[in-house]
Amino acid sequence: MAKRVLREEEAALWRMVVRDIEPLHPDRPKSRPAPVVVSPTASTPEKKEKLTVVSAPSNSELSFKAMLSRPVIRRPKLQDLRIGVRSPGLDDTSWKRLSRGDLKVDAKLDLHGYIVQDAFERLIEFMHRAKSRNWRCVEVVTGLGSGATSGLIRRELPLWLQRSDIRPMVLAVVHPHSANHGSVRILLRTKRR
Repeated sequence: MAKRVLREEEAALWRMVVRDIEPLHPDRPKSRPAPVVVSPTASTPEKKEKLTVVSAPSNSELSFKAMLSRPVIRRPKLQDLRIGVRSPGLDDTSWKRLSRGDLKVDAKLDLHGYIVQDAFERLIEFMHRAKSRNWRCVEVVTGLGSGATSGLIRRELPLWLQRSDIRPMVLAVVHPHSANHGSVRILLRTKRR
């Protein structure tokens, strides 16, 4: 009987220690702690009251049918963004107009002469401004670069557009001039008016 009481105390202590631990992957759904049902048993005046701890069944103890009935949350994964490659979900007319350079550019951002960190900050601000103003097509000029470390901004731009706060805004990216890769045109998702 003393071993059983000790095990129950250890289990309670373990639950207290584990309850504040943060998961390594916060985007995964958090598992809820198993509900604990405490039911007192009949007591006699000379014996202390015993408590029985009953926990919810784990996934391995659930039936196959019960596991299938649980909802599964799936988030659509956005395809990696590549310059000059048509994204799924983009209609033919918009793609042709963008790739030919026929779409009207709503705003232009010139990143010539900036260091990489400043260019990154300006791009993030520009993209959020484009979203708030519901612009359809924007142009970002990075320049070709010169010197030993030429074109750092040009090389980093696709990675910046792939960020989780920017990627949902972008439909497609193309070079407006096939001979000059120092600028890109970005087709953005817009809110319906």
